[in-house]
Amino acid sequence: VNTWKHPLEIPPPSENDWPKDEEDFFLLDPDRERDALPQPFRMINKLVMQVFESAMEIIERRQTLREAQKLKVQPKKCFPTAEFQVTERANCLAVSGKYVFVGLSEGLAAFNTCDLKDVCAWDATKTEICAIHALDLGKECHVLLAVDEMGLVWLSCFHKESFLLVKILNEVEDISQRSTCVDEVLSRGGDYAGILLQGNTKAWLEIYQLPKDSWLTEMEKNAGAAEGLACSERSSSLSKAGTFLLQELPVSAIQAEVELDLPVLLLTVRPPKPITGTSFKGPLDALKEVDDNSMLGLGYNHLIKDSQWELQEAIFCSTYREYLEAEGVTKEEIPRHATFHFLLPSRILMGPEMEVQPDIPVGIGVHWDGNHNFCLYLLNHSLNGKADSDLIPDVVWPCAAPIACSAVSSCSRYLALAGEDATITIWDKHLGYPLSVTAIVEERFIRSIHFL
Repeated sequence: VNTWKHPLEIPPPSENDWPKDEEDFFLLDPDRERDALPQPFRMINKLVMQVFESAMEIIERRQTLREAQKLKVQPKKCFPTAEFQVTERANCLAVSGKYVFVGLSEGLAAFNTCDLKDVCAWDATKTEICAIHALDLGKECHVLLAVDEMGLVWLSCFHKESFLLVKILNEVEDISQRSTCVDEVLSRGGDYAGILLQGNTKAWLEIYQLPKDSWLTEMEKNAGAAEGLACSERSSSLSKAGTFLLQELPVSAIQAEVELDLPVLLLTVRPPKPITGTSFKGPLDALKEVDDNSMLGLGYNHLIKDSQWELQEAIFCSTYREYLEAEGVTKEEIPRHATFHFLLPSRILMGPEMEVQPDIPVGIGVHWDGNHNFCLYLLNHSLNGKADSDLIPDVVWPCAAPIACSAVSSCSRYLALAGEDATITIWDKHLGYPLSVTAIVEERFIRSIHFL
């Protein structure tokens, strides 16, 4: 008989007792159990997980943008304190002193910004005003340059709540000879006005001297008569929203009894002509045409013949034929747009015997599109009777590349010229030499430049 000396017990587990097919069960990913699902359920599970992950990415991206927006400086929102409404369409506006002048689809309108009540309008010609410039002359007198839809320039004054037409600067009797205004500029102080005109095949710049002193004297003398012939005004009461409605624009009649002096044409500046062959027979004839040594030449007074120009062009075309055919080079055309500035006195623009005032311009600076030269003209050429002839610039500053745009500082001492090669040159107009040259990133075209 076999007997057990000890009671029966369950033996402790050991590695030998583990099943051989499940030795790595603790290393398996629980999500892999879904792979055992039938095919439709596996596809649905995969699509749901993709939607969930995309939603989480969108939420995180929006949260990042929201946090970045909080770190930015929030701009202050400004709301208008008063509003002027007119029945006509407003095309442009200009501010001068306490008045705001608005160009409408039919005429002009003036708004007083001090008491927000006085309103004056003029639509005698029923013409649409597309651009307007205004300047305060003092003694409640303002000069205005307005351009209508036909390109005509209306020079007028605003005095004692009334408009006074002085002259239409580019008006001609023959319609075929009519020119349109492209740009207009009033000098600081209102002593000069410049307009850029374009005809059918040419363009030119006209500079006028405004007799503002005689205007102020004449309007002061006729102050009493002007009040009787001034435009009718109608002041509306202040509404709750601070809105003023001009239901019917009151028409201001041109004061026939107030005769203002007409502006004087000083300069007619035309674009530089293309360089051609010489007409001189010898060097002595060319030297006679040079006035003095204070001006850098534009290439007109030279001894190069037409045959030499043609030979040079033929050599250039044969050398770079593949590049010219690829880019499609066009012939040189006369420029039709210019940028000009009124310049205050400086050492370059002042002669030794010139008597000038520091706040009145003595010259203009002009550069034409596609041209390398910045030309400076004095405003005293009318004394020599050259207002209607092609003027030779008094000073020429050549540039390595065609000038794209320019700017003059408020003190009129510094001049910035930006070339088509993306370089900006700062000139000291008093001393006559460049202060700095800055190159912008390549393949960048500078369209405008300003002094801050």
